[in-house]
Amino acid sequence: MSTERSVHRLRLALGVLIALVVALVAGILARANNTTVPGAILYGLGAFGGATSLALAVLESLERP
Repeated sequence: MSTERSVHRLRLALGVLIALVVALVAGILARANNTTVPGAILYGLGAFGGATSLALAVLESLERP
């Protein structure tokens, strides 16, 4: 496996992990605001989708010179 492919996979994993942390925080904050459990899960999933898109876009733009 080439080094470039390894770096790409590491950036992908980093973006997903960042989005996972954002989703967990969003879900916890939603639940602390007396939202139902399914509602908190939906908040977390929405935050995960948005954070994944943003994180991967930023990490991919860093790759280009």
